[in-house]
Amino acid sequence: MTENRWERARELDAADPLSGFRERFSLPEGIIYLDGNSLGALPKATPERMLQVIEEEWGEGLIRSWNDSGWFEMASRIGGKIAPLIGASPNEVIACDSTSVNLFKLIAAALDMQTGRKVILSEPGNFPTDLYMIAGLEKQGLAERRLADRASLTDAIDGDVALLMLTHAHYKTGELFDLELLTRAAHEAGAMVLWDLSHSTGVLPVDLNAANADFAVGCGYKYLCGGPGAPAFAFVAERHHADLAQPLTGWFGHSAPFAFSDDYDAAPGIEQLLCGTSPVLGLAALEVGIDLIAGIGVERLHQKSRALSDFFLECMEESGLELELVSPPNSGQRGSQLSFRHEHAHAICQALIARGVIGDFRDPDILRLGFAPAYLRFRDMVEAVGHLGEVLGSGEWRKSEFNRRAVVT
Repeated sequence: MTENRWERARELDAADPLSGFRERFSLPEGIIYLDGNSLGALPKATPERMLQVIEEEWGEGLIRSWNDSGWFEMASRIGGKIAPLIGASPNEVIACDSTSVNLFKLIAAALDMQTGRKVILSEPGNFPTDLYMIAGLEKQGLAERRLADRASLTDAIDGDVALLMLTHAHYKTGELFDLELLTRAAHEAGAMVLWDLSHSTGVLPVDLNAANADFAVGCGYKYLCGGPGAPAFAFVAERHHADLAQPLTGWFGHSAPFAFSDDYDAAPGIEQLLCGTSPVLGLAALEVGIDLIAGIGVERLHQKSRALSDFFLECMEESGLELELVSPPNSGQRGSQLSFRHEHAHAICQALIARGVIGDFRDPDILRLGFAPAYLRFRDMVEAVGHLGEVLGSGEWRKSEFNRRAVVT
């Protein structure tokens, strides 16, 4: 049976049209990296680009590089490169700040547009920062948080709801929302919609404009491979630009920042979502990742992602491994991950990491394995399942060193 899996993996790798892209990433020898849904691998072109920015543009160009090297336009230029990955126009996306900050800006902007409404509707178990940002505005008396289970979300959208805010691919389970259906339901009730695309961008097909979406955010350090803490992005549909008013009125969002006026006058388009000075080094690294992922193509990445995760489950079944799958069994209904529930998921995850199989743990009992199709192979699936079987079968996870928790899990 094991030999059959290896033979099948060899056939799939040989036929994989994306196999050559693995060489464009720096991957440690002996590591199977199943955590690209948390932090993407390093593109090999990134260090060279960073050195160019540091040594030439900063070191030699100094402040002149804001003009001569296009630093000032980076946020808009990179946003324009993200746009086709999420079904948006280039003038609707800006690369800036963090996902959390962009959530705050867009929730507040939506509330400002929705006179007489202050309810922000989401689901329990949404990514914490999304819920925390609602709570922050609620504490200021500007918003009211309402949570409803997935099955009852559409029933919860009434005349008080200003904004429906959801994560397209759930961070814990990978379960997908029907982006178009829920956007339509919200609009029919007079509500707006804000989508968090952090676990979708660069690996799942998304078409915001086809769905008539209002707002969206996403991060740059997962499938876009922009590096730890990479700048995020924000989307605002062009039809809302004239009415957009975000609360963090920093000087880079001014219509003429170098006029140094005492009074704020917002930039007319998506640029008004900028706040402080753009992080040039972070944007430079992010641009390398975006160019690489865009060059591969989201449709092809999604196709391989589904094949990898399906093959992983096949290998588990053939090996007789019985872990509770909490992700949808149908790969068309989940993001690029598989999540399993186990009472000792944290210790199992640590035991796997010690063997060179890097996944992650999500409290309280979820072992989460991500499938970044740009650099994973089918042979990695066979090997990872083999390690998982040994960890479970031997009780290796019981060792004391695997039951100690670090700050980051």
